[in-house]
Amino acid sequence: MTRIKCCGMTRVGDALLAAQLGADAIGLVFTARSRRRVTLARAREIVVALPPLVASVALFMDDEPGLVRQVLDSVRPTLLQFHGNESDAWCAQFGQPFLKAVAMGEGAAALPRLQQYPHAAGLLLDGHAAGAVGGSGRTFDWSLLPRGLAQPLILAGGLHAGNVGEAVRAVRPWAVDVASGVESAPGIKDPDQLEAFIRAVRAADAA
Repeated sequence: MTRIKCCGMTRVGDALLAAQLGADAIGLVFTARSRRRVTLARAREIVVALPPLVASVALFMDDEPGLVRQVLDSVRPTLLQFHGNESDAWCAQFGQPFLKAVAMGEGAAALPRLQQYPHAAGLLLDGHAAGAVGGSGRTFDWSLLPRGLAQPLILAGGLHAGNVGEAVRAVRPWAVDVASGVESAPGIKDPDQLEAFIRAVRAADAA
């Protein structure tokens, strides 16, 4: 079954709805470069409100180690996620399981980076260009993805209810990640779009 992560949460109600609809994880963005940035206080509220067995993922992009440690101490997320030029060793220094995002906007030229993060718990493949912030709503050429990688692949980038079923059938990823595809505004989730997205993933799994 394809796991589902709903990223860019800024409101407790949106996170609870995602969990109730069947999302496996929610994402909290802490990098100042994002329009979906959440405060420590709000992030704590969201994580405390989550029901059991729903993971929380803290997202950073070339941020200072002090911020990462502050989030770990204050919010206690399940996983870290890094979207910038961080090295494998840099990501691993916190002793916490992490996901490494790989920008696939360059197409095949981005593929060598998939081999550069042996300590990552999983690789998140997004549609934006290298150095750009995620949540751009851009897809990439899914046919480029190699088979047989050691780490689970999380597919992101431009996914929404209208195309996520095709993505699941084509790629068979471990998980899919959505942000802008279920929003009425950055950081504000639309209940109908969120429900439609999760229903589409489950329909593709059943097929």
